[in-house]
Amino acid sequence: MPAKPTTLSLPKLSYLPHDPKKYRPKIGLVGCGGITSYHLQAYKAAEYDVVALCDINREAAEARRDEFYPDAKVFTDHRELLKLEEIEVVDITTHPEVRNPIVEDALLAGKHVLSQKPFVLDLDDGQRLADLADQQGVLLAVNQNGRWAPHFSYVREAVRAGLLGDLVGAHCGVHWDHSWVRGSEFEKVYHLILYDFAIHWFDFITTIFPDQTPERVYASVARSANQDIMPPLVAQATIEYPHAQASLVFDANVPQGGWEHVLVSGSRGVIRSEGIDSDSQRVELLTDEGSFSPKLEGTWFPDGFHGTMGELLCAIEEKRQPTHSARNNLRSLELCFAAVASSLRHEPIKPGSVRKLPESAHA
Repeated sequence: MPAKPTTLSLPKLSYLPHDPKKYRPKIGLVGCGGITSYHLQAYKAAEYDVVALCDINREAAEARRDEFYPDAKVFTDHRELLKLEEIEVVDITTHPEVRNPIVEDALLAGKHVLSQKPFVLDLDDGQRLADLADQQGVLLAVNQNGRWAPHFSYVREAVRAGLLGDLVGAHCGVHWDHSWVRGSEFEKVYHLILYDFAIHWFDFITTIFPDQTPERVYASVARSANQDIMPPLVAQATIEYPHAQASLVFDANVPQGGWEHVLVSGSRGVIRSEGIDSDSQRVELLTDEGSFSPKLEGTWFPDGFHGTMGELLCAIEEKRQPTHSARNNLRSLELCFAAVASSLRHEPIKPGSVRKLPESAHA
């Protein structure tokens, strides 16, 4: 039944990043690669206090210091940064292959940690780090910055507010050109799309089905006919829940144009989002009572990075677990690892049964 052409009167949904009321700790950054430009843009705009930067390439750390925080100290050994007692929070942005020992060192030093995504290559390692954080009395969160992409965040908050009723389905599609990784370290990641990129979408699905346990995941990948880089650029995944289904479709070899869409349906209505990219999304809520299309504020980059750090700082101030805690993120990785395994085995996989990212899925 089509929605009536009336405008809904809805409660204001809190989808933008939050800042703590008073808590403004000193922050250290470990790893100063390309993505940290967005981290530091967001932190500087939010007036967060970054006092130290570390990278094994001193020039990289100095460049970030000079651009964003000229008074920050620079280190090439993360253990030296962790010795600074004034630092309470550490943002660790290195690749997952080398990240675990750094996260462990930071937790043992009594620091709260924001870890880059994907969090771990082994779910048991992630559980161990989450347990260690609890033992140390500190918080460990994961930089799933897509949670604060405006369209993802608005859709999630609409679901949390009960505006859709009982969920029936969630379906996402992304059609764009990902060949920009040519010649970079990312080109060596075999499941670049289904693992490194799609983790944002697996995480999104986890946030809108927080109380449902997925039963099976079926996924596949393919090389497009004209792609010239190593990783397969076409992928899809279907996730089965007891009373709902979710699907993800990725076409990453679309050189002209682009399109991204999200549709979440429930017993009371539908919310959908679409646009040429993640920062040009039009969101519309449709129910029997009418329709509503909010004008969204912000962009995924860099506001998503504000969201992840802001939520961690709020959680510290409020003495609670962050919504993007390590344990919460392991649920997203269970979906991701099951999808990667399914694409290799050509069979459905139960989430949680695959504990490690399959060897052929990363360099």
